[in-house]
Amino acid sequence: MTTTPSPRVAVLYATAQGSTRDLAEFVWDDLVARGARATLHDIEHAPDLSGIDAVVIGSAIHNMDLLPEASAYLRHNRDTLMDTDIWLFSVGLGPALRGPIGRWVGRQVPPKIAAAIRMLRPRDYTAFAGHYEREGVSWRARTMYRMLGGARYGDLRDWRAVREWSTGIGDALMLERAPVSAVHP
Repeated sequence: MTTTPSPRVAVLYATAQGSTRDLAEFVWDDLVARGARATLHDIEHAPDLSGIDAVVIGSAIHNMDLLPEASAYLRHNRDTLMDTDIWLFSVGLGPALRGPIGRWVGRQVPPKIAAAIRMLRPRDYTAFAGHYEREGVSWRARTMYRMLGGARYGDLRDWRAVREWSTGIGDALMLERAPVSAVHP
């Protein structure tokens, strides 16, 4: 009987305040539990991608764009990434917005991120909400957040949505199903 080796997966992230790292760790842990040979790295310390079967890349969104180190990584590794299965995710406020205008705004993909998606043609891109604290945020930004339907501050992450997305990646890589232990780490 011949067995297929587990896929090698690199999970990379660029984080500003830790939410993106937490989500990347969750995805990495889920893929490892399902049998992937996965590694987790800050994008500035990403491994050589030769021999990697799939890459999951996440970045916080600031000023309607990925963090500079994530954008630079995508540009510098474009040719290698285009020959690899890629899943992209971003972390920002959009998915946490409520109300008709907020939900519409939250579904919009910022133009610079849309350009990266067109360039790389990932298998999937999704946006997740992160952690947003009121402290240190300007009056203007808080007002805009409220006007767009931001209802609360704190941990806005939807761990069920992250698990569903991670499960989709594992299924696409034909990994064994792992028993679900918890919704949130």
